[in-house]
Amino acid sequence: MVNRNLLREFDVTDDDLEAAMGVGLLEAPDEADWLAGEDVSINQIVEGKIVRVDAEYVIVDVGYKSEGMVPRSEWEEDDENPADPDPEIGGTVRVLVEDVEDVVGRHDERGMIVLSKRKAEKIEKWMAVMESVHEGDVVTGTVERKIKGGLLVNIGVNVFLPASQVDIRRPHDIGEYIDKEIQCIVLKIDEQRRNIVVSRRSLIEQERAKKKAELLKELNVGDLRKGVVKNIADFGAFVDLGGIDGLLHITDMSWGRISHPSELVKIDDELEVMVLHIDYEKEKIALGLKQKQPSPWDDVSTKYPVGSRVTGTVVNVMSYGAFVKLEDGIEGLVHISEMSWTRRISHPSELVNIDDQVEVVVLGINEEKQEISLGMKQTQDNPWDKVAEKYPPGQLVTGKVRNLTNYGAFIEIEEGIDGLLHVSDMSWTRKVSHPSEVVEKGQEVECQVISVDTDRRRIALGLKQMEDDPWATDIPSRYQPGQLVQGKVTKITNFGVFVGLEDGLEGLLHISELADEKVENPEDVCNVGDEIEVKILRVDTDDRKIGLSRKRVEWAEEDLATEDGGSDEGVSKPAADLKGGLGDGGPLFKAPGAAEEPAPVAEGDSESQED
Repeated sequence: MVNRNLLREFDVTDDDLEAAMGVGLLEAPDEADWLAGEDVSINQIVEGKIVRVDAEYVIVDVGYKSEGMVPRSEWEEDDENPADPDPEIGGTVRVLVEDVEDVVGRHDERGMIVLSKRKAEKIEKWMAVMESVHEGDVVTGTVERKIKGGLLVNIGVNVFLPASQVDIRRPHDIGEYIDKEIQCIVLKIDEQRRNIVVSRRSLIEQERAKKKAELLKELNVGDLRKGVVKNIADFGAFVDLGGIDGLLHITDMSWGRISHPSELVKIDDELEVMVLHIDYEKEKIALGLKQKQPSPWDDVSTKYPVGSRVTGTVVNVMSYGAFVKLEDGIEGLVHISEMSWTRRISHPSELVNIDDQVEVVVLGINEEKQEISLGMKQTQDNPWDKVAEKYPPGQLVTGKVRNLTNYGAFIEIEEGIDGLLHVSDMSWTRKVSHPSEVVEKGQEVECQVISVDTDRRRIALGLKQMEDDPWATDIPSRYQPGQLVQGKVTKITNFGVFVGLEDGLEGLLHISELADEKVENPEDVCNVGDEIEVKILRVDTDDRKIGLSRKRVEWAEEDLATEDGGSDEGVSKPAADLKGGLGDGGPLFKAPGAAEEPAPVAEGDSESQED
């Protein structure tokens, strides 16, 4: 019996197949004798004599008690049968007896048996095919037409060729095979339903299997073989070598750059390819096209020595650089860092685009990895080579603030040349926490060059260096220990209070010098913005610090005198080491007879605590 699942797989029902092949009405009981028997009976094929012909029917005498009639249209041509000669009275014809019951009114008033010439022909053809065709046989036939799920092929009778069995790779339109003669292998024969299913694909696979085995025995790596392109994918093309397909990978098609295999090959193109690798176990073959030509990398060091200038074409632009083609098969990378000496580039597309012609310098060659490093900026003079000469230390320069960071401001003094103005070089007296306190982005400023490091490509700039250091002469002359001054509280910390004495100049009023009594929180004594009077305890020009005291403002002169060298009687303050406002220089005053030992560092030293 025929495999019904095979037919259902291709969405072909029994009714569809029978309607297409025209054999659905030919089933008969198992005991029916189609070609023999003296008595005329249903489903018997007999020979009769034509006794009458009119426009609709042909009357045939088959030796039965009544004559039979055959539709006149069965002599006409249809899709399956050529036109027969017109029926003539006295001629003979083989017909199938369909009904022997009396049928009144079909032709005349007499009852007649029902006959079919066409069904008789089909049955006889089927019987003839069955005598010569068996499952597994190879048959030849002509494709008649396309039906649902496949093709009808005439091998004497119509047989079914499923669409998936037409070829190894299903064609785009199986209708291309109509009217073509093809060979197929018989898969199944259903004698009861008179259906035959054939496969062209199975026959091709069998033939290819034989050719493949023979081809694998004689193929060797390095052989040149001709083949036909059968399929194209994004990663390459499959080439039929005559029994086995080999893969021609896109990377083995050309020494140059290609985006898709279709740029070089098309389906049904005949190519000569080189066998690169054979996997006998998996029956896979790797093919190459570019290997037929010598690799351009063989003498790349001779053609493009390091340091040479060449012109190439930009073929690809990535975030990290641009690929430049020097010739077919040879590309080099210009890294983004090698594009400009001075310009800050976020993306290579700011300088180059695909298909641009650019001049480059060969920086390095890795023949093993087939990589070339190229540079664009090397075709121009490096401006940093002349920076030291152009901007010697001490020279005044004017530039625009390009960027601000926590530690300073970058000043562009010419295109691509920046200098760093550090926060420590912005003011002699003012403690700058952030450069935005002094300058702003986009501002034009004048600075002095402090130093130039051409190797590290750095220029140090200073703003305060444009003026004399007030700590060298001015501040020590205007602020003396013991002097009473007015100031404004600018900042309060847990270790004391910073007091602004003048613009940009601050002194530290340590927590221990706020009041006679112990102070736990400086905010309990004063607030930011308060105007207070303080006494200068120390002026340290080396560390650039001024120590202040508030509690000592109230001390009488005699108290100080007593504390400095008098008797212990009547001392209004304890005879102990009195710490200055900075805490790191030892006591400013010492009681008589006190041991000579260094005073402890005052808690909350202004620089250590704030920094």
